[in-house]
Amino acid sequence: MKIRLFAKGEQKMKMSNFYYWVCQMIMIKLKKIQLKKFVTFLKKLPRILGERAFLTFWGLVILALIFGAIVFYKYNFLTKKSEPQIPESPLKFKEKAYEDVLKAWQEREERFNKAEFKEYPNPFR
Repeated sequence: MKIRLFAKGEQKMKMSNFYYWVCQMIMIKLKKIQLKKFVTFLKKLPRILGERAFLTFWGLVILALIFGAIVFYKYNFLTKKSEPQIPESPLKFKEKAYEDVLKAWQEREERFNKAEFKEYPNPFR
C-alpha cells in the first residue's frame, strides 16, 4: 500500500510549478547568452560597416530615401485625401479677451515710452 504525500491535483500542481521554474531558468540563461552575442555584435558593427563602406553608404542612402518617401506620403498625399471637418457652430470672436489683451499692450507701450525719458546716472564718471 502506497502512502500519498499530496493529493493528485496538488502533486500535478507542484510538478508543473517545478517545470515552470526550470523553464524560466533555461530562458534566463538563453537570454544572457543571446544578450552577450548581441553585445559582441554591436562591438564589431563599426568595423564591419567600415570594411564595407561603399555598401554601407548605399544602404544609408536607400534608408534615407525610404524615410523621406514615408514622410512625403504622410504629409502630402494623406492630407489631400482627407477632407477638413467643418464645425457645426461658427467661431465666435471673444471681444472681452481681445480688449484685455489690447489694454495690456497699451500699458506696456506707455511704460516703454516713459522709460525713454527717464535719466539714469552715468556710472563711468
